[in-house]
Amino acid sequence: MAHAENQTTINRPPEDVYAFLADGLNNPAWRSGVQAISLKSGTAGAAGAVYRQTLAGPGGRPIDGDYRITAAEPGKHMGFQVVAGPARPAGEYHLSPVPGGTNVGFTLDFQPKGPMRLLAPLIQRTMEKEVAQLASLKAVLEAR
Repeated sequence: MAHAENQTTINRPPEDVYAFLADGLNNPAWRSGVQAISLKSGTAGAAGAVYRQTLAGPGGRPIDGDYRITAAEPGKHMGFQVVAGPARPAGEYHLSPVPGGTNVGFTLDFQPKGPMRLLAPLIQRTMEKEVAQLASLKAVLEAR
């Protein structure tokens, strides 16, 4: 199984951090690989919402990366499952209040099957880069 995780502290209240994360339309502001995103179905930020997402794949070519919000606990936790594209990891954001802000944990998990197992090292590196972008989330939110 491929697994990646990271955490950071953001000098903003948990409700603000959660609201920003839950609205997938904010992804291009802090995730460098997002080329385009739109709400495909459901209510923005709510469990069941599906976002159509185009990501920069190998060599910069566009790949699908649509995802569904699977859990939504405002100010505390958001889960998602990638539902389109070559790799379909599950992810979670865990938020907890700390003095002066919010501790944000971000995890990604993926169980490659069949031929995808050959790509496991590439998928692992990609997931590690993705969770490392919490530094960008911190910078964007603290600049607001």
